[in-house]
Amino acid sequence: MIQGVDTPDPRWAQVDGYAAAHLLPGDPALADALAANAAAGLPAIDVSPLQGRMLHLLARMAGARRVLEVGTLGGYSTIELARTVGEGGELVSLELDSGHAAVARANLDRAGLADRVRVIAGDAAETLAALEGPFDFVFIDADKQGNVTYLRHALRLSRPGTTIVVDNVVREGGVLDPQSDDPRIVGTRALYEAVAAEPRLSATVVQTVGEKGWDGFLLAVVEEDAAG
Repeated sequence: MIQGVDTPDPRWAQVDGYAAAHLLPGDPALADALAANAAAGLPAIDVSPLQGRMLHLLARMAGARRVLEVGTLGGYSTIELARTVGEGGELVSLELDSGHAAVARANLDRAGLADRVRVIAGDAAETLAALEGPFDFVFIDADKQGNVTYLRHALRLSRPGTTIVVDNVVREGGVLDPQSDDPRIVGTRALYEAVAAEPRLSATVVQTVGEKGWDGFLLAVVEEDAAG
């Protein structure tokens, strides 16, 4: 997630804290992962605890046994998603930075989830081309310039009913600026255009505010056979 706005409302983070205190029990594996990420110098751009639990619940609602994640970072969201696939399920997570991937693998091992997760380091576009589907749930949270490429691969690797979630699709309102030369905004606007032109997808966007600032998620379901 992007961090903050010029004048963020302090109540955003306060509500996150209130909700988390009531709804999220202490989770040593997630706390340890955040601590390990910080110790390794990873950027603090993980999803928030409430958002991580949202991804977990969405994957469970989808009955996901095979999950694809584009953008691992240190594995915080990976842990939440890996817990949904169960024994015998699989999560494939793609991470450009080999150092980040190593931290994620260690976090997953400590969480007792290494047996169901493959963290693959390298260029996600190249890795995706070599994968075989179908996946039941796809979470895209990598470089925004690659969003359209990742979406196309996600469709190829999907089946009817696959859920696709993309993070950072509001960018503090930056998506409203058609003149922006920020590649992250350009890539995000291109994602909207690609989804709007794709008849196999039913989609919406949910804006979010909280400790991570103002942003949002795109939620989509594959309506038709996306093979080919």
